[in-house]
Amino acid sequence: MEFTIKTGTPEQLKRACIVVGAFSDGSLTTAAQAVDQASQGVLAGVLKQGDLDKKAGSTLLLPALPGIKAQRVLVVSLGKADELNDKAFRDAVAAVGKVLAKLPGKDASVCLDVEVPGRDTAWCLQQAARIIAAAAYKFDAPRKKTDDAPADTGIGKIQFLVTGSASTALKNAVAQGLAIAEGMALTRDLGNLPANVCNPTYLADTAVKLGKQTKLKVTVLEQADMEKLGMGSLLSVARGAHTPPKLIVMEYKGGKAKDAPVVLVGKGVTFDSGGISLKPGAAMDEMKYDMCGAATVFGTLKAITAMALPINVVGIVPSTENMPGGNATRPGDVVTSMSGQTIEILNTDAEGRLILCDALTYAEKFKPACVIDIATLTGAVIIALGKVPTGLLANDDALAQELIAVGERTGDRVWQLPLWDEYQDQLKSNFADMANIGGRDAGSITAACFLSRFTKDYTWAHLDIAGTAWVSGDAKGATGRPVPLLAEFLIARAGGAA
Repeated sequence: MEFTIKTGTPEQLKRACIVVGAFSDGSLTTAAQAVDQASQGVLAGVLKQGDLDKKAGSTLLLPALPGIKAQRVLVVSLGKADELNDKAFRDAVAAVGKVLAKLPGKDASVCLDVEVPGRDTAWCLQQAARIIAAAAYKFDAPRKKTDDAPADTGIGKIQFLVTGSASTALKNAVAQGLAIAEGMALTRDLGNLPANVCNPTYLADTAVKLGKQTKLKVTVLEQADMEKLGMGSLLSVARGAHTPPKLIVMEYKGGKAKDAPVVLVGKGVTFDSGGISLKPGAAMDEMKYDMCGAATVFGTLKAITAMALPINVVGIVPSTENMPGGNATRPGDVVTSMSGQTIEILNTDAEGRLILCDALTYAEKFKPACVIDIATLTGAVIIALGKVPTGLLANDDALAQELIAVGERTGDRVWQLPLWDEYQDQLKSNFADMANIGGRDAGSITAACFLSRFTKDYTWAHLDIAGTAWVSGDAKGATGRPVPLLAEFLIARAGGAA
């Protein structure tokens, strides 16, 4: 998708579509007023008939209006003028994106000239570029090719109309939004691929390919390398799988050589059967999404390389399948992690923390500014928070608040859960330093407590994305979250927040 910025108003533009906004009381934005005046009141007259719902995000697509050179006019509701906020703006832009993604034609001009309280034009443009581009995402599913296959539709060139000049700051904001959307697309592609395609080897090959396309140094550690490092916890998960595990390391050096990097660690279980503690069969197909933490690391790195951010970032992806088999780890087995701490495995379906803990120990070698792990770790987080925010736990309140603020700015929100020492008692074991589960109570918290035992030497945050990485039902598919959160976090760390 291609985005440009232009100053002016939309009524004289020859486009497949022009987009303007209206409020629930019938009042029009400045651009919509210009369209209404050029059409001699036709636009306002149509809206008075009540065809446009008042809720923010409702749309009304009109054919060519008199006095307007565009082939169509898309009117989007912004809701009540005095209630315009981040959500209403995003809802409106998302609705526009959905319409433009299906509309025939080459180009469109979008003019949502509104002032969102507390936000500037750069923020609006970054959000709009990211959301509209994300709405155009299509997964290239393997299907038999037929002669009557529907032709591809969707507007490919979007022009944002702004008042004033198309400054460098506004152009950068649009470029950031597009880069984030492209990172999300990679994350969604990896998540949506079936597990018989996207296995640890596929992820490693994808990293190598991404490294050749960008400024990433890629290192892939094989099983023998992990054995030498003493990663007994990670390797215990891989024992039942025929596909060998990989530890993928991607280094982006955009900052000064001596700058400590931000390290992102993504859980890469490419299929989670539960192992010997086998999962129920219902919806087990969705366990191909258990590598969405890894996919998020890939997508975030793709985004920041496209933006050429002046910051150092390391992505670490421990990847394996979790399968049953004669050699699979059993409940009751005790393994030794890279840190030297021993773990009694009470449930082989609590495997994400077992691969992450060794990767978190490995992260120490980079002397990180901070470490953030991203994992579809617990179903308990969905019970606690639903599918709206990502669960956040951290050993540093400043880092937690930083992520919370970024989540509000991007709409890719997080909610902090406590990481109190009192929960650590649930991980007691009679046969090892710790158990890998802490019982049913506070499952998301005790999982993070487990990880916290491997992060004592640096500032760390944990993102549990089990509720936000994908959606089920008719719209089943990966969401691309939390790439917007992490990309914006790194933009801010690099000193260039939009």
